[in-house]
Amino acid sequence: MITIYLYNNNLMKATIFIIFIGFFTLISCKNQKQQKTTITVTNNLNLSRTFETVEIPVKTIKKNMNFKHFSITDDKGVNQISQEVDTNNDGEIDFLLFQPQLKPKETKKYFISQDSIKINTDKKNPICYSRFVPERIDDYAWENDRVAFRVYGPVAQKMIENGDPNGTLSSGVDCWLKRVKYPIINKWYKKYADKTGTYHKDTGEGLDNYHVGKSRGCGGIAVKTDSTYAVSKNFIKYKTITTGPIRTQFNLEYANWNANGKLIKESRIITLDKGSNLSKFEISLSGTDTISIGLTLHKNDGKISKNKKNGWISYWENLDDSELGTGIVIDANKIIGFNTYISKKNDDVKNQFMQVKIKNKKLMYYTGFGWKKSNQFSSNKEWNNYLDEFSKRISSPLVLTII
Repeated sequence: MITIYLYNNNLMKATIFIIFIGFFTLISCKNQKQQKTTITVTNNLNLSRTFETVEIPVKTIKKNMNFKHFSITDDKGVNQISQEVDTNNDGEIDFLLFQPQLKPKETKKYFISQDSIKINTDKKNPICYSRFVPERIDDYAWENDRVAFRVYGPVAQKMIENGDPNGTLSSGVDCWLKRVKYPIINKWYKKYADKTGTYHKDTGEGLDNYHVGKSRGCGGIAVKTDSTYAVSKNFIKYKTITTGPIRTQFNLEYANWNANGKLIKESRIITLDKGSNLSKFEISLSGTDTISIGLTLHKNDGKISKNKKNGWISYWENLDDSELGTGIVIDANKIIGFNTYISKKNDDVKNQFMQVKIKNKKLMYYTGFGWKKSNQFSSNKEWNNYLDEFSKRISSPLVLTII
């Protein structure tokens, strides 16, 4: 190298320039190396932790770092899938998400640094996905690699109120029984819109054969009034907060509704993370101090299971050529009791309810399903064990130390 630039002035200039850039690159790399945040994650349970999402407030990272985007590596330098979330749509990242892998009673270190490439997020085809669906009236649907759901909007409600049977009037939660890990929402709705097929028939990916009607479906809410239950109508507004490789999250608003003279005001933030069969419902609610969360019983020929100590209920039933388990998990301290309700006026309304307390006009619970045909759960026992372990995990969240 010395021989070349001594005898060629042009090459010498070029070589000096490269060394000059390299010098500042080394300084830059040194600064970037210094600008790292260490996250220590501790699992206090005697259970493995795999698909549990850690939320890191970006303001705690930016005390040490000035980067716009971030990446996470483990203590062996392996890049971790992460997701940045702007919760208030102001253009600034509020949370950084990732899912650490921990053995029972294990503590691990992870490191956050600059991510100039941002290879972790597949924006074109995210695993955790949700959207408003105008091509099917006005559904809102969401999914991850294991399950999918949908709820119904104001146009579908108006159609029913105007006598059009093609609409839907229900604030219950519908289950879409998928048995593939890749996203199906857009694909299933496209064949509906193009009239090239139907999502009510299983062609290898799953189907929608879960009937909600006026029941609570999988985790809808109601207010008990004497011997009956009052419910809201369809959602009136929506807002998608995030989609990505780890989480989808969105907001739903409902028109005020009446429960035997009580004016109920309701909005929801619904979150579904990768690897989970249960969506998290964070409900803001005023007008009542208690609420009932329900699972539809369909033909009422399945198995109801309750566990007040660990805070869950489930229903396991035969559904066409397979079996299905639905469930609700909540902080056990909030449970008041359980009630099975069979409507005498509407054969569509059969629900198993969990009645719970509301604190500070807020309520949080998890609800979802496991379909035997998806090969995730083979029996009622396996499904109930899943709910039991899920309850233990949310009762003992992963402990973070940020340095």
